[in-house]
Amino acid sequence: MSLVITGATGHLGRLVVEGLLDAGVPAGEIAAVVRDKEKAAPLAARGVELRIADYSTPETLTGAFRSGDKVLLISGSEVGQRVAQHQAVIDAAKAAGVASLAYTGVLGGPDADFALADEHKVTEQAILDSGLTYTFLRNGWYHENYTQNLAPVLEHGAVLASAGDGRVASASRADYAAAAVAVLTGTGHENTAYELSGDVAWSLAEYAAEVAKQSGKDIVHRNVTPEENREILLGAGLPAPFADILVGVDTAISQGLLARRNGDLSRLIGRPTTPVSDAIADALK
Repeated sequence: MSLVITGATGHLGRLVVEGLLDAGVPAGEIAAVVRDKEKAAPLAARGVELRIADYSTPETLTGAFRSGDKVLLISGSEVGQRVAQHQAVIDAAKAAGVASLAYTGVLGGPDADFALADEHKVTEQAILDSGLTYTFLRNGWYHENYTQNLAPVLEHGAVLASAGDGRVASASRADYAAAAVAVLTGTGHENTAYELSGDVAWSLAEYAAEVAKQSGKDIVHRNVTPEENREILLGAGLPAPFADILVGVDTAISQGLLARRNGDLSRLIGRPTTPVSDAIADALK
């Protein structure tokens, strides 16, 4: 039996593998499902087993799983293609007879009423239909969704969004990775859904003020209409479908859908979630 991480060279997957190793899981009991063997070389060098497969090529997934494996399916990044990709993983996992399948979905699960959640909801239902033992890790927003884009904020002195006064209960990517590690290494998580979000919900005005405080620059929050937001995103070179998704996320924030907090994340990881101010400090470095 192995602990199997799909998408193991991605931002979240790499942190999960590191977390498992830090938790004392022997490297030989960890398997990383990756597309690029060379990119995964640092994992192999630490003794992690590599299983080469691609979500988009179902036949490669045949050998990705073994009977008794505990699998973490990290959702794909190719919006619009994820339902078929995830279904291929689910089918391969079931055929192999894995012990359990954990999936990184979205906060709110079936109640998440915005476009970015659609593929996650279909995937959760597919997992339920498969009959596999499951754990749903319904991740909220990541700090890094904002802090990785600090350069234009600092350049223009503004945080632009159409989320109004809505609040975001975000957490760090490392927090969500730690939750996955807790589920993979712990017990009692079978057929359970966790709503994962940060301990503190903040507004974009508060975010702008914190960036200003830490950077020493004048940063303001400027709320725009969804239509204006879309035009700004298109002007920045984003494809129209992705721009629409981001505008939809801001609408969800304005409706409070990403401010939900029930403490699942901090309970799973055994500590408070990382404050957004820490993520801002890291990004400014």
